[in-house]
Amino acid sequence: MSAADNKKLVQQMFAVTGDPDPAVREKSLFVASLADDASWTVTGQYSWSRTFIGKQSILSDLHGHVRSKLVERGRTVAHRIVADGDIVVVEAKGNNLTKTGQRYDNDYCLVLRFDGGKIKEVREYCDSMLTEKVLGAFPAR
Repeated sequence: MSAADNKKLVQQMFAVTGDPDPAVREKSLFVASLADDASWTVTGQYSWSRTFIGKQSILSDLHGHVRSKLVERGRTVAHRIVADGDIVVVEAKGNNLTKTGQRYDNDYCLVLRFDGGKIKEVREYCDSMLTEKVLGAFPAR
């Protein structure tokens, strides 16, 4: 796929992430586009910093843990998407409320690497202090 194709796919993914209709969210283009052997690295040097290997680990271990902390599935809004070859970079802002009533509106920079139309690798950069302050430490391995 071309850089333009990859960018369009990411734009479509973010267009439905916060859709109020659960049926739309369940047909997530992100989930469909994530390679079975993908990796997701949370960068930095804090409790969340690690690499999740495989689609199942990304969806259950990482995203599942985040969802367990939130009132409902929140929304992350992309405000800049840049593509070059098989790399797409997304700047985004979260819009989330935790079960304890705290706002979790983190800023993200996600670097996605595509291979054959599938996301093979994600590198996540965010405000690590906000993550630990609001969501707490990530469970030990």
